[in-house]
Amino acid sequence: MIKKVDCRGLNCPQPVIHTKKALEEMTQGSIVTIVDNEVAKENVKKFAQKMNAKVEIEEKEGIFYLTITKENGKNSQSSMIFPEKSEHGEFIILIGNDKIGEGSEELGSILMKSYLYTLTEVEPRPDKIIFMNSGVKLTCSSSSLENIKKLEELGVEILSCGTCLDYYGLKQELQVGKISNMYTIVEALNEARKSIVL
Repeated sequence: MIKKVDCRGLNCPQPVIHTKKALEEMTQGSIVTIVDNEVAKENVKKFAQKMNAKVEIEEKEGIFYLTITKENGKNSQSSMIFPEKSEHGEFIILIGNDKIGEGSEELGSILMKSYLYTLTEVEPRPDKIIFMNSGVKLTCSSSSLENIKKLEELGVEILSCGTCLDYYGLKQELQVGKISNMYTIVEALNEARKSIVL
């Protein structure tokens, strides 16, 4: 019996994450991921192809059925997409805004929440996430707070810039992680093997 992964109505990146989990639970065989929009179809298709899985797509009345076949031994590890952590230096993400990108503030907030959620679902996770400037608002009160707390529970060190918290009057509002300073932040970034700035 082929497992069905029904992702209709789910926002990005959830269809890819649910598909990834289903593929990781099996060594070989097929699953059918069901999505209801073109973007989700393309994202799941590209993900499956990166996993070296065979993908067949069928459309019925605007619903896409992606049959993804995993052959034994060919694609059992997600490390093809998420390489193992290096033992030299840390992987650090610096978040300097409470939104991603420019333009619509509402869309920017949705994208940030989606990004932080996705970090809880993939490996390797960052060793540290540093929040600066308006990014510190995310560690105090935001729709992303639950995801940041989950990341901390998963072993990610959460640091917020003390100067930034003071500037926004949020030092007493911090709900997750620790207060840090510019020296510690610069030192961590200098020693990092990889850093991403948002």
